[in-house]
Amino acid sequence: MSFAPEPALPAGAAQRSAVVLVNLGTPDAPTPAALRRYLAQFLADPRVIEIPRALWLPILHGVILRVRPAKSARKYAGIWSPEGSPLLAWSEKQAKLLQGYLGERGRAVPVRCAMRYGNPSVGHVLDALKAEGAARILLLPMYPQYSGTTTASAWDAVYQWAKTIRALPEFRFVNRYHDDAGYIEALAQRVLSHWQTSGRADKLVLSFHGVPQRTRTLGDPYHDECQVTAKLLAARLSLKPEQFVVTFQSRFGKAAWLQPYTEPTLIELARQGTASVDVMCPGFTADCLETLEEIDQEVREAFLHAGGSEFRYIPCLNDSHPWIAALAALAIRHLQGWD
Repeated sequence: MSFAPEPALPAGAAQRSAVVLVNLGTPDAPTPAALRRYLAQFLADPRVIEIPRALWLPILHGVILRVRPAKSARKYAGIWSPEGSPLLAWSEKQAKLLQGYLGERGRAVPVRCAMRYGNPSVGHVLDALKAEGAARILLLPMYPQYSGTTTASAWDAVYQWAKTIRALPEFRFVNRYHDDAGYIEALAQRVLSHWQTSGRADKLVLSFHGVPQRTRTLGDPYHDECQVTAKLLAARLSLKPEQFVVTFQSRFGKAAWLQPYTEPTLIELARQGTASVDVMCPGFTADCLETLEEIDQEVREAFLHAGGSEFRYIPCLNDSHPWIAALAALAIRHLQGWD
């Protein structure tokens, strides 16, 4: 393997720090061609699909990438905004705001957002920061709960980039913050604000992204960390066990995933007489396809069709002040000793 020549930093030069917010990813446009590129990268990740490559890749390229891109493109088109992808738009706002919050707290460090799949890629962002003189980089995932399918995969992208670099920057990785007091408070404030303006539904549904059940059996802590987040949030809101429910969404394929599943649970609640529900997605820190289309459109329709009267979606943390303040506190803790 060859390494490109790199300009050396002058002796005694300041060791500049930077922060990178890493999220899952998004296609470049709501078109079949863009979705094909995005899904080819996403679904080829062995962290995401733990099936032997010799079996999986022919299925992916021979079947899935011939059918799914057009269907997914229609879904993305339904949530695409004038700013483009909602996930990317929110991520860029979060990075800009976090940089400002850190500056106000005496930490003048650049903050960038990167996507594990799609653009701006992790490698592209790291290239840019290195060119700007960043010698210390804090990687902060937008996944509060750790999973090998998300957090570890994001770090894989960093390691892959590092294989091509001669003079590596120093890295720090934040693996999880599912029980962080600031994060829990930001979630609580989101719910309380919603209740203040819209009233309180019969039940609060906390829908987390799903992963295959097999990952939990093999030692992935994601399920348990989701439960901890839910219990801490419920305690902060003074909820009794019968006043909230934890579910898992976004199932893919025929294998068993973490249960209970979100849509069937909402249908059953409606059939049992639950008239109104408040639904939020604590594991998503920015609104995206899985929240805006899957939850606020598909699951909403299923609940109302099954007899429910009122479905109210609580937006993700996005650019809310309590969330950016929590991010700033989290970043400052992990930047200790660098600046």
